Amino acid sequence: MENKTERYSILSAAVLAVFAVGILLTSYTSVMAADRRTYRDERVQTLVDRARLTLNDFMSDPNYAWFQEHIKDARGVLIFPEVLKGGFIWGGSGGTGVFMARDPRTGTWSEPAFYTIGSVTFGLQIGGEAAQVVMLAMTHNAVESLLTSSVKLGGDVSVALGPVGGGAQANAGIPNVTADFISFAKSKGLYAGLNLQGSIVAVRDSLNRAYYGKYVRPSDIIVKHAVSNRGADRLREMLRKAA
Repeated sequence: MENKTERYSILSAAVLAVFAVGILLTSYTSVMAADRRTYRDERVQTLVDRARLTLNDFMSDPNYAWFQEHIKDARGVLIFPEVLKGGFIWGGSGGTGVFMARDPRTGTWSEPAFYTIGSVTFGLQIGGEAAQVVMLAMTHNAVESLLTSSVKLGGDVSVALGPVGGGAQANAGIPNVTADFISFAKSKGLYAGLNLQGSIVAVRDSLNRAYYGKYVRPSDIIVKHAVSNRGADRLREMLRKAA
């Protein structure tokens, strides 16, 4: 009888131990997952903050007078705080940024949607440097193209280099008036001469989900205004004042 009681006690203790370990593992996994979410959310917010600083760089640089004057005519703005190029014979470039659209009726700017830009080869004149890139979406077609999963610049939509420098006065004519996007780039504070023909702009669903806490498509953010994040308020306010 004592042996049965002893075996029962040992078995009960083992079951309780396994149960306790399971609870600990579940708690630990939940904490780790929460930490990863927090870290990811902070990184996404950092990207939004860097986009605001990038926009400020372009708005305060006298060489970008045309950009500063015509941002009010844009239907949206793509901001990539850093686009990198690497490689020698076969180069590769890429970066992550945000897009915000302007409501033509109210003048208000949408919350940011997240995108990447990349290409096997870019027509760069910045060597291996990193460049800040801002693109003005000048047409309805430009905004519509960004509601899809990906778009090829120079293929699905047209893109032209914006005028830069002392000769690019604010009242200068728009280069290639049929261009859907007008692009500008800076490398270490200097004009970078970045040709984006052939590059791909693609939606970053994972960053949109991280920033808004649920799965959303660009149309939910840009058109339906179904989500919001107060972390983007300063960037949106800067755009409002700029435009």
